[in-house]
Amino acid sequence: MRALKYLALAGLLGAAVSVQAAPVTYKLDPGHTMVLFSWNHFGYSNPVADFGLGDGTLVFDEQHPARSSVEVTLPLANLDTHVPALDKHLKEADFFDADKYPTVTFKSTKVQPLGGGKFKVTGDLTVHGVTKSVVLDATLNKVGPHPMTKAQAIGFDATATLKRSDFGVGAYVPKVSDEIKIRITTEGEVPKADAAK
Repeated sequence: MRALKYLALAGLLGAAVSVQAAPVTYKLDPGHTMVLFSWNHFGYSNPVADFGLGDGTLVFDEQHPARSSVEVTLPLANLDTHVPALDKHLKEADFFDADKYPTVTFKSTKVQPLGGGKFKVTGDLTVHGVTKSVVLDATLNKVGPHPMTKAQAIGFDATATLKRSDFGVGAYVPKVSDEIKIRITTEGEVPKADAAK
């Protein structure tokens, strides 16, 4: 009888571990996501703008992180520099040409775990109708039940550097820097409908 109890307990533990080990799909939260980019302005200042998240999905496999993936859409309608005239100018044809190319997208193609919660995330970034491979240096901040919503949650930070002229957005280079620095912070949760399954 005792052996049966141990077998049942072992089976339950094994099931719990296998459930934990499965990849988890998170919906990224626009309210807790910032996709910031900065540039140098004629040597005088280093302004920062926020793309603002439209939609994002992160699949994280804790057991096999290399099988993880991320996909995001950043509508240029959400672009915010805190200077309305600059927002308008950046959306015009000499920069993003938002009427013709209304979104920026990123879709990962490879996730390389480096240990210690660090990752190299390679993916296809599409800006201004041009798609190029970029590498994000990502850090896992936390994964686990959110203390307020109780939903399974995850949070990452990431950075990258790229040349805007590679994407056909080269107005005023080199006086306005070609090099763009990107800093991302994001968190997401398992959607309630998925968590209930």
